[in-house]
Amino acid sequence: MTFRQFAYKNVTRNIRTYAAYFLSSAFSVMIFFVYALFIFNPYIRQGITVGAAIDAMKAAEYIIFLFSFFFVLYSMNAFLKTRKREFGILMMHGMSRHQLNRMVFLENMLIGIGAIITGLLFGLLTAKLFLMMGAKAIGITNIPFYFASKAFFLTVFSFLGLFFVISLVTSLTIRTKKLLDLFQESQKVKEEPKNSIVLSLIGLACLITAYYLALTAEGGLSVLKRFFPAVILTIIGTYFSFGQTSIFILNLAKKRKHLFFKKTNIITIASLAYRLKDNARMFFMVTIVSTVSICAIGTLTSFNTFAEQIEQDYPYAISYIANGEHKTEEKHVEEIKQALKEKNLDYTTFSMPILIIQGKIETKEANISAGASIQRNGVSENRPFAFISYSNYIKYVEGAGNHVSTLSHLNENEALIPPANTLTKTFMDESYMNFLKKDEYQIPGEPVMHIKDTVEHILFPPDIMASDTLIVKDAVYELLLSKGKTETFTGFNVREWKETAGLLPGLAGDSGIVPYNPHKSYSIAVSGEPYAEQMKMANMLLFVSLLVGAVFFIAAGSFLYFRLYADLDYEKRQYATVSKIGLTEKELSHIVTKQLLLLFFIPLLVATIHSTIAFAALQDFFALPIFRGIITVLISFFILQACYFIVIRTRYLKKIKQSLI
Repeated sequence: MTFRQFAYKNVTRNIRTYAAYFLSSAFSVMIFFVYALFIFNPYIRQGITVGAAIDAMKAAEYIIFLFSFFFVLYSMNAFLKTRKREFGILMMHGMSRHQLNRMVFLENMLIGIGAIITGLLFGLLTAKLFLMMGAKAIGITNIPFYFASKAFFLTVFSFLGLFFVISLVTSLTIRTKKLLDLFQESQKVKEEPKNSIVLSLIGLACLITAYYLALTAEGGLSVLKRFFPAVILTIIGTYFSFGQTSIFILNLAKKRKHLFFKKTNIITIASLAYRLKDNARMFFMVTIVSTVSICAIGTLTSFNTFAEQIEQDYPYAISYIANGEHKTEEKHVEEIKQALKEKNLDYTTFSMPILIIQGKIETKEANISAGASIQRNGVSENRPFAFISYSNYIKYVEGAGNHVSTLSHLNENEALIPPANTLTKTFMDESYMNFLKKDEYQIPGEPVMHIKDTVEHILFPPDIMASDTLIVKDAVYELLLSKGKTETFTGFNVREWKETAGLLPGLAGDSGIVPYNPHKSYSIAVSGEPYAEQMKMANMLLFVSLLVGAVFFIAAGSFLYFRLYADLDYEKRQYATVSKIGLTEKELSHIVTKQLLLLFFIPLLVATIHSTIAFAALQDFFALPIFRGIITVLISFFILQACYFIVIRTRYLKKIKQSLI
């Protein structure tokens, strides 16, 4: 038998231990390869959405590769620790340190090359399916399969380099110790797990502080400022919680005699303490990886609420504003009606005048508080303002199918302003909106006008009205008519507003929006078009994150799998000893099930808590009801973990029982 054959036999003999690690690596290679095939496919037409999709997939490639590096490095080190006795036997029979390093290097490279080949083969088999899914997500059809040699060589050389570097590093850093120590490594009696009360309290304090920062954030800018401190504190707190706090809790459980000595709890709790202490790093990584997966997939799944955002930001399916100095209004309105008629879309219309007056705005406040970083130090500037009478505002809201729940009483020098759209809310906190209410508006020859409050409903879609919009008392509006020029708003309320995408390519362009321009005859916004584009982008990001999340989730399961099987021999001896003093098969199954339940679901439960807190903060950032999709994602994760638990429990318990026969 040659040395290479010997290394090959070592790998095949330990296939059970290496199985999850091998499959996780192969899956990472497959997803990396599929994304590369998409990126290098020459039949994909370039565009804004497609370009963003390719950029997202490139980012996913970097994430997968970086994650794979640390995953493989950790896995290799974990496997080597379980083979100390084997190394001792080989060295006792004359194997040199150099030969041992070479053997480990060859074994690692064999597994890596096998994972690369397997990943590429499955990537080729599933590439067409993933290509169709990705194309559908970004609204592209009829993309033929294309084998890109660049994608193939990028995948091969990237992962070959990854496995080579890690194999070389791990083989050169093996600690051989004394032969006696290597033989006794698996036989050593483990010391009783101890914890540091100080580190336990530090872990709890970090988590409590991180949760406080997340839950008390107000507005998008506040969330951004607190994001990195909260993440760092969560990581530190999670690490100490598994390594210290969990042991502290189990030690407290041991002191409660009625609980500790009840039935088989003495074995379950004692054994669990050793497992938690030995595998604290693994549980920490599983928790962090699971948290990232849940947050990414959950947030993007919730983006299906874009329809609600569009309905808020675009009260009318089609909003058209005609500049009074041009004579194109009648022609354009007729063109819109004809397009709606040709597509069999029922609609109602509403029109109202908008008064544009050149005036001056003065800001008295020195700065913006906590969440915002905007400085407004006594700014005074001239710009046009848009005025709408209060009665027309009510008709506008009712024409869009809504109603004004609270009527406002305005004085001659008071005005109302519309609320910010959802995009603006993302980056402005509530304090900023309160500062806006303190601005003063000066119209030549008129008293200073103050902002009384914001109204309930958004008025115009983003960009089609560049001026500040003020809602004033009807009598004040009549007095101001002579001060400026009048433009006309026409809104089309369409029940099936999503069908308006691509309705007016000549009038509204590809984006569905023609921004306000004082020198242009009109501005227009067709709500179906931005909705379609946003949904394409959301679906594309969801497609990318689902596959990356799958890599993370499978890797998290792999951590649990190979740690369980790495400790299998020790567990066999432990349960064999306990069975001699009367442990029944039913009690054995009960103990193993409880331990595995805790090991599989504690990290996921902690990840769920972290994710829930994160979503509470993200809710303010996105100004969208993102919690709806989160529940589905969490349930899916628990179902998948439960399936994985059932499979592993069955096989693991079978191995334990076989050793007792």
